[in-house]
Amino acid sequence: MHELSLPSRKPNKKCARVVGEVLGKFHPHGDTAVYDSLVRMALDFSLRCPLIRGHGNFGSIDADPPAAMRYTECQLEFLCIFLEVSISGSELIFFPNFYNSQKEPSLLPARIPNLLLNGSSGIAVGMATNIPPHNLAELVDALFVLIHNPEATVCL
Repeated sequence: MHELSLPSRKPNKKCARVVGEVLGKFHPHGDTAVYDSLVRMALDFSLRCPLIRGHGNFGSIDADPPAAMRYTECQLEFLCIFLEVSISGSELIFFPNFYNSQKEPSLLPARIPNLLLNGSSGIAVGMATNIPPHNLAELVDALFVLIHNPEATVCL
């Protein structure tokens, strides 16, 4: 979405356009998984701090499905400005995409650990995880302490 110039202060784009870009450049395994991920990142009842601002019917907490991607629009949430790290000219390892037409980073760094901010739950490869979401202000305070004192521990 950054490559499509969809920051929070620009006009929305159709979700189908975003899904098409992802399919064409990075994930050629079907549009359903990509659109479902985009929808989840826009739902305030799924994430503590949504990463995408969705416009249109993105479903409900009562399990109503979202509208088709051709009817919905999206843009990045303001928070994403603080998550993004410039990766051009960095020390990251890049590898070619599936068509060998572009390079993508082996990992995507962020200024704030999104996994701790929004949490996660699920089952994969026979293992389950359930990481609760954390308060943004408290998470930033903890990161500040760890940056200035890497040996810091939790006081009980």
